[in-house]
Amino acid sequence: MATLDILRANLLSPIVLAFALGIFARLIRSELALPKDLYASLSIYLLLALGLKGGVELSESSVHAIAWPALATLFLGCLTPVSAYFLLRRLGRFNSIDAAGMAAHYGSVSAVTFIAAQQFTANMGATAEGFMPTLLTLLESPGIHIALAIGALKRAKLQTGNSETPAKSKGTILHEILTARSMILLVGGLVIGLLMGVKGYEPIKPFFETGFKGALVLFILEMGIVAATRFQDLRKVGFRLIGLGILLPILHGALGVLLGHWAGLSIGGATVLGTMAASASYIAAPPAVRMTLPEANPAYYLTASLAVTFPFNLVIGIPLYYQIALWLQG
Repeated sequence: MATLDILRANLLSPIVLAFALGIFARLIRSELALPKDLYASLSIYLLLALGLKGGVELSESSVHAIAWPALATLFLGCLTPVSAYFLLRRLGRFNSIDAAGMAAHYGSVSAVTFIAAQQFTANMGATAEGFMPTLLTLLESPGIHIALAIGALKRAKLQTGNSETPAKSKGTILHEILTARSMILLVGGLVIGLLMGVKGYEPIKPFFETGFKGALVLFILEMGIVAATRFQDLRKVGFRLIGLGILLPILHGALGVLLGHWAGLSIGGATVLGTMAASASYIAAPPAVRMTLPEANPAYYLTASLAVTFPFNLVIGIPLYYQIALWLQG
């Protein structure tokens, strides 16, 4: 399939169209919005379904098959927050605290972007390996901790003996990240799927697979509405943040695809790993940053992750990473 055909197929997919509808509804000041309870229920359903399916697939995978991809994922989790911090400081000229706050988002992963990439590769006939949700959980928290550590060290240099964050809060932050809803549902679903296997999954498979695409469309519709609320902040943060919100996912995405290829992943798997590396968290990272680096400007990290990088990946990034994976496969 030609590049333009892939891009057209992605732009006309229900996910991208629903996202565009959400943005349009917000821009014309429509009252359209999903009830909070429904939004929460959809996120629980999607993440648990993802974890269950991944666990079932993992029950049929060998340790040998996942070892190298897991190492590649952990390496990405350590590298992306450092590279994001460096580029935000040098090219973006943000102060060390704001750069660390944004780096925490770019060092983590967006589960929604991951799901969209899974769906895209399946539509392209290049379904990713079943253990990809395991890699998602591996990538979620290391980058947050590394970026926050950088920010804490930089702040310590600026404030001598004047720390406002009690020592015990570090344990509290770690607890919040590890017990976050997304982490519990993904890891819990993986464990359940791994233990029950294919036979145990069969009775509940229709519920978790048949309705998955429809639930995702509704969820993405709401994400479009939320993203559009951040567009006004783009005027405050300027073109440097917009540029870096596009440059960082391209660099991280290309690196993720390359490492996925070297680790032996299929075209679909390398595409999804690249998308994971390219994505920016807007669920796990914000509360951790608010607690550890309260001085970091939320208009910067929320706008970058939600209003710039998320739509870029959804519309252009995922097809781009797929093309890179195809090129590497020869």
